[in-house]
Amino acid sequence: MPFDPERFLQFAGPSTRVASYQTGQRIFSQGDPGDKVIYIQDGTVKLSVVSKTGKEAVVAILKTGDFFGEGCLAAQPLRMGTATAMGPTTVMEVKKQRMAKLLHEQSALSDLFIAHMLERNIRIEEDLIDQLFNSSEKRLARTLLLLARYGSEGKPRVLPKVSQEVLAEMVGTTRSRVNFFMNRFRKLGLIEYNGGIVVHNSLLSVVLHE
Repeated sequence: MPFDPERFLQFAGPSTRVASYQTGQRIFSQGDPGDKVIYIQDGTVKLSVVSKTGKEAVVAILKTGDFFGEGCLAAQPLRMGTATAMGPTTVMEVKKQRMAKLLHEQSALSDLFIAHMLERNIRIEEDLIDQLFNSSEKRLARTLLLLARYGSEGKPRVLPKVSQEVLAEMVGTTRSRVNFFMNRFRKLGLIEYNGGIVVHNSLLSVVLHE
């Protein structure tokens, strides 16, 4: 039987709260107390950070099955960024004391959580290298592949609803450049628009091209 993290998280009892959010609603804001770990039951969440000068950067787009807000388990007292629902989203919130106890008692949940953290750290390292060495076109292609969860299935994947403004923030470029590259990708048959952005595995050729 495959591991079901929701079944284990339900053991948290009164320390667990299921909450629903609509598009654009904030789940927490930068500077809020970090007092719970959150698991996405259904939906998509944008994590962003605002600098002292007011510049916003999108650091991650999370989907069903992802955890976030885990910094509170490492004695991070305040939220380092803002979490916003990108569509109708349902999450399960577990208070940090209870989550720590669950991770100690439930080895299967602990294994899943550690694997999630390792994957997140690897992605952060890859993002840093991407920003340092790759062109904005390659960064956009890689971002689209990540959002489409490249490698999880062989068939093309439809992205969660994400605007070109958000893509520009994630890639570190302008909306006009994103629009230019998206049109190029579409003309080359690497992506298509069909009720959303459909990403083909062939987009990987842009990332691999020297």
